[in-house]
Amino acid sequence: MKSVIAVDAMGGDHGPAVTIPGCLDFLAARPDARLLLVGLAGPLAAELARHGVAGQPGIEIVPATEVVGMDEDIRTAIRTKRDSSMRVAIDLVKQGRAQACVSAGNTGALMGTAKFVLKTLPGIDRPAICGVLPTRKGVVYMLDLGANADCSPDHLLQFAVMGATLAEVVEGRSRPTVGLLNIGSEEIKGNEVVKKAGELLKASTLNFYGNVEGDDIYKGTTDVVVCDGFVGNVALKTSEGIAKMMSDFLKQEYTRNLFTRAAALVSLPVIKAFRHRLDHRRYNGATLLGLRGIVVKSHGSADRLAFATALNRADAEAGHGLNERIAAEIGRLHGLGVLAGTGRAAAAQPAQ
Repeated sequence: MKSVIAVDAMGGDHGPAVTIPGCLDFLAARPDARLLLVGLAGPLAAELARHGVAGQPGIEIVPATEVVGMDEDIRTAIRTKRDSSMRVAIDLVKQGRAQACVSAGNTGALMGTAKFVLKTLPGIDRPAICGVLPTRKGVVYMLDLGANADCSPDHLLQFAVMGATLAEVVEGRSRPTVGLLNIGSEEIKGNEVVKKAGELLKASTLNFYGNVEGDDIYKGTTDVVVCDGFVGNVALKTSEGIAKMMSDFLKQEYTRNLFTRAAALVSLPVIKAFRHRLDHRRYNGATLLGLRGIVVKSHGSADRLAFATALNRADAEAGHGLNERIAAEIGRLHGLGVLAGTGRAAAAQPAQ
């Protein structure tokens, strides 16, 4: 199936200098796909010309006259920048011209604008940010990573349904296991929200593993890990900090003197393999799950490899009909009486 992806080409720390090369790398691997590059027409045309690909099939520039700053507040982005590259790219998804949107721009503005323009899927109260992380066994999908600081047990159950559907659709995992992040594996541990969420998950039709602790995330104990956005964001940033510290320590030790530099040369293949396994660029792209359209958030400091990875993620989700599968699963579970929450009435409405 030919995917059409709207790209906020002005977003991120580097804008077109990274998004355009990332798009070209993506198209080299997926020549049947089509990209709608949204942004200031002049800079985008100049960047395409610089790469010698002006007029390349599969690329269309969609003009937008404004750009949302990385430190701009959500209200300003939504109310005063209706012709921003971010807003226009999301509008293209709503209009049906694109099947997905990818942006490396301001996370809060992207979530706020996407929720305002697209709305949530029937039966979903709140969208959640879902990222993919490396584990000893492969990858794990974790949500929410920061969209919802406070959640109810029903919200966590909805997140679990969406995360499990994503793992099943994109990774091809049959009945993916779901873990609830907690401070212990015992059912008596955790706050009241987590305890109640555990009861709901246990009674659901999901393949619920039980409570998991922080170290289970990277063990790959489950296919999906669910938590509220406060805990998820702290866990994610802590992980990024530890990975950066380990990399810096390794570099410091190997460059300490002539002998350690020589040891580094001998160890170079191992070091490269180690870095490849932990290369965060290969896991870039967090999906804003629960919206009436696929929106993928690339890391703001992404390079061309990382941005191309985010495009691949959006392409895979669109190609597998992720949103239709989530809507169908949410509707089915509402029909069974498994899900509650304010989304119950909405579940009866068709998804766009």
